[in-house]
Amino acid sequence: MASSAAAASSCSSISMMFLTHSSAATSSTAHRLLPPGCLRRRSLHFYPLQMGPTYLRCLTFPSSAAAPSPPHVVVPHASLTTEVNTKVIDGKAIAKQIRDEITAEVSRMKEAIGVIPGLAVILVGDRKDSATYVRNKKKACESVGINSLEVHLPEDSTEEEVLKHISGYNDDPSVHGILVQLPLPSHMNEQHVLNAVRIEKDVDGFHPLNIGRLAMRGREPLFVPCTPKGCIELLHRHGVSIKGKRAVVIGRSNIVGMPAALLLQREDATVTVVHSRTSNPEEITRQADIIISAVGQPNMVRGSWIKPGAVIIDVGINPVEDPNSPRGYRLVGDVCYEEAIEVASAVTPVPGGVGPMTIAMLLQNTLISAKRMHNFE
Repeated sequence: MASSAAAASSCSSISMMFLTHSSAATSSTAHRLLPPGCLRRRSLHFYPLQMGPTYLRCLTFPSSAAAPSPPHVVVPHASLTTEVNTKVIDGKAIAKQIRDEITAEVSRMKEAIGVIPGLAVILVGDRKDSATYVRNKKKACESVGINSLEVHLPEDSTEEEVLKHISGYNDDPSVHGILVQLPLPSHMNEQHVLNAVRIEKDVDGFHPLNIGRLAMRGREPLFVPCTPKGCIELLHRHGVSIKGKRAVVIGRSNIVGMPAALLLQREDATVTVVHSRTSNPEEITRQADIIISAVGQPNMVRGSWIKPGAVIIDVGINPVEDPNSPRGYRLVGDVCYEEAIEVASAVTPVPGGVGPMTIAMLLQNTLISAKRMHNFE
């Protein structure tokens, strides 16, 4: 039990790093969705997190002005419940396998019909994190043989300028996928800009018609959003059976949670979505055979939330202070990894889990688009 206790202490301390003093009124939501011991006259702030080709908004929880003493948390240990041989789902290795497959298909397409898939990325502003993500996508494209085009506009560009570039790429036959790097500057209408991308080139999968088709039985979207698609691909390639299983998706964002739930339904899972208004998230999550967490709260899902033998896909990428790191911080997921490996049968690490899959799915969507446009099988 000593290792479990140490893990619980570690995860609790990381969760506390995201709390600051506040006199906000008591919120039952915070008590329901944050680990015990994290609520004493404090509140969580909003942190926008980059997520592959898009960004993920964290849930925010106003906290208690005078919370009662938290109950003692008992983290189930594998030896005290059931023997669990936890396997790490290696997102880096699986993403590399997919990228190798894409490389072969790109080469075959080029040799057969002389066409090379092309991805255009539009970046507005000087955010360092956005520039880093665009640079990584460019490198990924080059590694598999996909042509990469990029437009970098200044922060004070008008929405009309962005729309003009989108229109140009819409009409360019050498471009098979268009990605607008988010977030956009505040003076731009994000939905207006995203909706301007032709659905046939919407490799991000966020066009309303793509999401609508995803939600309807008997309809097929042209593209599936990259991060949720990567989550399901991890389950498939790890040999996890989804049909008939109970699945819980934590978070209901348009970017990850909602499309992930729709994809699980398509796989014949029985799906429950847990969100900031759910009254008993721990109890519901503990019933799940498969958990996909995408809320942007460090270590929110504790060992006590997890059914022994469950499979966990952790989408969260949360920076937490770490004086021992050269960068001054390290990345953790929504799930307390140290506790999860004591209970789950399989879990994705952070980093190295879902992240590499997001870019791999973007490349795959671009290849699919090129094949579709040129009727190449």
